[in-house]
Amino acid sequence: MALIKLAKEVEARRQELLRRINMAPNGTATIVRMRSDLLRIIKECPHLVPIDADLKHLLSSWFNQGFLTLERINWETPAIVLEKLIEHETVHAMKGWADLRSRLAEDRRCFAFFHPALPNEPLIFVEVALAKGLATSIEPIIDEQREISNPSYADTAVFYSINNCQEGLYGISFGNFLIKQVVQELSHEFPHLQNYSTLSPMPGFCKWLKVVIDNPGKYAIPDDNLALLGQLHGNSWFQDSESVESLKPLLIGLAAYYLMHAKKGNEPLDRVARFHLRNGAILERINWLGDCSDNGIRKSAGMLVNYVYRPSLIISNHESYVKNHTLAISPNVAKLVPKTL
Repeated sequence: MALIKLAKEVEARRQELLRRINMAPNGTATIVRMRSDLLRIIKECPHLVPIDADLKHLLSSWFNQGFLTLERINWETPAIVLEKLIEHETVHAMKGWADLRSRLAEDRRCFAFFHPALPNEPLIFVEVALAKGLATSIEPIIDEQREISNPSYADTAVFYSINNCQEGLYGISFGNFLIKQVVQELSHEFPHLQNYSTLSPMPGFCKWLKVVIDNPGKYAIPDDNLALLGQLHGNSWFQDSESVESLKPLLIGLAAYYLMHAKKGNEPLDRVARFHLRNGAILERINWLGDCSDNGIRKSAGMLVNYVYRPSLIISNHESYVKNHTLAISPNVAKLVPKTL
């Protein structure tokens, strides 16, 4: 009883105000928008951090997995929802309705989480390609003119884009639940699928690489490698065949090092690697020039990564990560790490 009384005494009074707002019509949506507005100014107003902590605490309880519903998105989905997909696709931007229709074709799947308090508002969605083998490049997947294949012949589900739609729910994780539920859905619809893989960017790689280049002594990079890395200026280096040939082994090795050894605390520095490895995936393969879009070159030096979810290993990989910070890495990636950086 004493602990219950203490908890009531130390709880900020504004939490009760937020609960009452939540009970009003459209109250939940109002609070989500409030936090979205707060996050835009919080760096300039650090005294608002406690308010953000209260908002995040309450939203985390209101948006827990028990309240979420998984829905498949297809061309019959209401247009108001489809518009949100076009708006919030930030990994591989959609060019319009024709592009969206291509991504909802027979050999594609799209799933989203919804909450009853936010009708027609997807919280997060994932786009999936049904293919043969692990994908190495994004262009054939999102090409509007591609030949649509029969999904019954696919052996791999490729998760190629995951997007959050609600800025006010930043920091509240839905992706780990989403992928696991989608794996279950796909395994029931297509029991012949053998692989569940991502085709993921390394959004922090080039930023980290700049730090490495600017601190050659700290990272002990040989002079000849530094000279090669000097060719990376601009977004067109990948169009020079000589540059590509010389840079390929160096950049792939640096990417392997970055994913395995660059850390934020005890976890991978790269937020995408951190998410998938914590979620129980295996770092399976690094794909050279899998995304030559401006965004792909600027952030990931054009490389894409396959994280593979093997249902029988997801739980053990997750537990090893959480308990011991052990990363599930395939031998093919581990051997790419250079002996000297």
